[in-house]
Amino acid sequence: MEQIQCCHCGCIFSASPRHKRQRFCLKPECRRARKALWKREKMREDPDYRLTQKMSNKKWAEANPGYWKEYRKKNPEKAERNRMLQAVRNRRRSEKKQGVDTSLIAKVDTSVANKVKVVGQFWLVPVIAKVDALKVNLYEIPAPYY
Repeated sequence: MEQIQCCHCGCIFSASPRHKRQRFCLKPECRRARKALWKREKMREDPDYRLTQKMSNKKWAEANPGYWKEYRKKNPEKAERNRMLQAVRNRRRSEKKQGVDTSLIAKVDTSVANKVKVVGQFWLVPVIAKVDALKVNLYEIPAPYY
């Protein structure tokens, strides 16, 4: 069997001969990541699916009034994080409407993850520079590389 690297966790695993394009291992968190990726791509590409999901979410919200208010009350740190990220999204949206020349703004490229252990994950939210919020992973560097 072919040995490949998981796109989510980075571990090496044996690919199934029945699934020719397998890119994720069978760990539950990797399976969730695969499903989330599929859903993001489907939402972006399929307008019918997007509409169906929107109607389904609206129907659920009507059947569960007050859920989000209670959730924010029980999880204040998540509510605060969402407020910060929403401010970034609002600023980006208003800049597009006002026709701000984004070619003058520095952009940050994403880096490719290596086969190293993740130590922690953090969100960098800009205060001065006009860049998007950035999710940063801190990695442990193996002995032969330092």
